Amino acid sequence: MNRNDLIQTLRKNLNNQWDVIVIGGGATGLGVALDSVTRGYKTLLFEQSDFAKGTSSRSTKLVHGGVRYLAQGDILLVKEALHERGLILRNAPHLTANQEFVIPVYTIWDVILYTVGLKFYDLLAGRLSLGRSYFLSRGKTAERLPHLKTKGLKGGIVYHDGQFDDSRMAMALAEACIAQGGIVLNYFRAYGFLKDGNGRITGVKVHDLIADSDYDLKSRIVINATGVFADEIHRMDDPGSRPTIRPSQGVHIVIDRSFLDSGSAIMIPKTEDGRVLFAIPWYGEVVVGTTDTPVDEVSLEPRALDEEIDFILRTAAKYLTRPPEREDVLSIFAGLRPLAANPDNPGATKEVSRRHKITLSRSGLLSIIGGKWTSYRRMAEETIDRAIRAGVLEKKGCVTSELKLGSADPGLKDMRLRIYGSGAAEIEKLISGDHGLGEQLVPNLPYTRAEIVCICRNEMPLTVEDVLSRRTRALFLNAGSSIAMAPIVAKIMAKELGYGNGWEEQQVRDYTLLAEKYL
Repeated sequence: MNRNDLIQTLRKNLNNQWDVIVIGGGATGLGVALDSVTRGYKTLLFEQSDFAKGTSSRSTKLVHGGVRYLAQGDILLVKEALHERGLILRNAPHLTANQEFVIPVYTIWDVILYTVGLKFYDLLAGRLSLGRSYFLSRGKTAERLPHLKTKGLKGGIVYHDGQFDDSRMAMALAEACIAQGGIVLNYFRAYGFLKDGNGRITGVKVHDLIADSDYDLKSRIVINATGVFADEIHRMDDPGSRPTIRPSQGVHIVIDRSFLDSGSAIMIPKTEDGRVLFAIPWYGEVVVGTTDTPVDEVSLEPRALDEEIDFILRTAAKYLTRPPEREDVLSIFAGLRPLAANPDNPGATKEVSRRHKITLSRSGLLSIIGGKWTSYRRMAEETIDRAIRAGVLEKKGCVTSELKLGSADPGLKDMRLRIYGSGAAEIEKLISGDHGLGEQLVPNLPYTRAEIVCICRNEMPLTVEDVLSRRTRALFLNAGSSIAMAPIVAKIMAKELGYGNGWEEQQVRDYTLLAEKYL
C-alpha cells in the first residue's frame, strides 16, 4: 500500500462520480469498503486519523459469539456471531487462533448451568464449531490453570472461542480493499457534504491533514461508519439530529504471562458489576478485562479511570493465587463501544444490545452504528444491501464470505511474522540480506528493524504511534518498553519516508507523552 500513489489516483478521478464513499476506517468502515469494492462498485474510504485508531484496536482481542449474550437470551445474535467467527478464522488464519477458555465453577448449580449453556453454544456454532465444551474435574482444572485459587472449586467448564489481533486485521482489510481496486486513505477528515438543490447528499468534502489540502468528491452514496463519532457525522448532515450512540468505555490491563502461566484463558462469568471478566494469553502476555462505564464524551484517546483499573485488579485477585498489583501492569488501554441505543431510554450500557442498526436519512446518508468486531463482515453486507434496496446501487451479490484476507508462507523460518501476511517473506528476505536488520529493538519485545522497514514501505504509517500502537502492538504489550523503542523507530521511519531530524525529535516527544498515559 502506498499512500502517495493512492492520492495520485484520487486526483486523476476528481471529476468522476464514485459509487460509494465510506467515512470511517475502523472495522466497520473497512468492512463496508471491502464489501463494496468486491461487488464491483467504485469505492473510496476516508479515515480522520489512522486505520483502527479508535475502538477497533482496543478490543478484548476475541472473535466470539458472546457467551454473555446467550445468558441474556439473544440467541439470534449469538448464532450470527458464531457463524461470522467461523468465517473470520477460516479467511484470516494468519491473524486468528482457536483459544481454549476455562470457566472455574464453585457451586454444583454453576456446574450444571454452564455445562448446559455451553453445550447450546456448541450447537449454535454448527459446522463452524471450534471444539466441543466439556467439564473438567477440580484436579484437572488446577493442572490447566496452575495459578487459579482452588478453595471451594468444583471444577471447570472448557469451551473454545476465537482470538485475533484487531488492528492487524484492520490492516488486512485495508490491503484487501486496495488489492481489489478501492482507495482507502488515513489522515483524511470529512468536514462537510456536497448536496443538490433538494438537499440530497451527492458527495463529501474532505481535508488531507498531512498535505493540508481539500477535495470535493462526488458519490452515489455516502456511508457513515465512524463508530462512536457517528453522531458528529449525523449533525454534519442535519444539525438537529438526535443522538443514536450510547458510548460505553471498556478498559483492559496487560500483565506478565507469569500471572496465568497457561495456554488456556480464564472467563469469569459473573462479576460485581454484572459483566464477564477475561484473562487471556496474547502475544506472550496476559490481557485482563473488561469494564463497562457509560461516558458522555467521545475521544480518540479515552483514559482509563482509576476505579476501572481497581475493579479489574480486585476481580483478578479473587481468582489468581498471585494477585496483580498496580506496579505489575505493563499497559492499560481503554476503548469506547459505539452502542446503538434508544435515545429516549438508553438504559445501563451492559444491557444495551450489541446489535447493529442501519439507518438512511432523508438526505440520503446511510449510517451503520453499533455491532462488534466479530460481526463486521455481516454488518458490511447488510449495509451495502440496504443501499441496493434504496435504489442507489444496482444489485450485485456479496462475495466476502469466501474472500481470503491474506495468508503467510508456511515455509517461514519465524512463524511469529505470519501476522504480516505476504509481507512476512519480505521481512525474512531483508534479514537474510542484512543480519543487523534482524536484531530486536528492545530486549523484552520481539520486534526487529526489518519489521519496521517493511511496515514503512507497505503499510502507510505516518507517525511513530501508527507503528508502535497498531502496525506492531508494542504500546499495548508494554508501554514502557515501547517508549524505549520510539527513538529507533523514528530514525528508521525518517530514513524510509524522507523526514529530517526535527521530525524525529517531535515524533519521539509526542509518542512519549501518549505512551505515558498507558502506564
